[in-house]
Amino acid sequence: MSLTEDQNTATYQIKSYLPEKIVVNEETLTRSFIISPNQLIKNWPPQNTETLTENDLRQLLTLKPHVILIGTGEKSIILPAKKLACLLENNFHVECMNTMAACRTYTVLSAEGRHVVAGIIL
Repeated sequence: MSLTEDQNTATYQIKSYLPEKIVVNEETLTRSFIISPNQLIKNWPPQNTETLTENDLRQLLTLKPHVILIGTGEKSIILPAKKLACLLENNFHVECMNTMAACRTYTVLSAEGRHVVAGIIL
């Protein structure tokens, strides 16, 4: 079997994650954030899914994603369609999952060269 080295070219890569902190490149983040392969927005306002607003979700759209991931914290929470309306009305592919799963999924999709944006709630 031959092995090939991972060639993830994303500028912003999630290196490790725990429920209370996530390391992006060499920086430890302890507050919610938005990440894409080419941009990191720190201190994203929502601290849980209840405080997640339409304006918070619209911030994800500014990065022109093909896929949107929403890390909902420690538990996987499916957000109601009404809350996601601003994303769904524009035919964006949106996936809600717990934050650890969102970190893993972001890592895989960004390594594939996909334009993924993740809103990560810590």
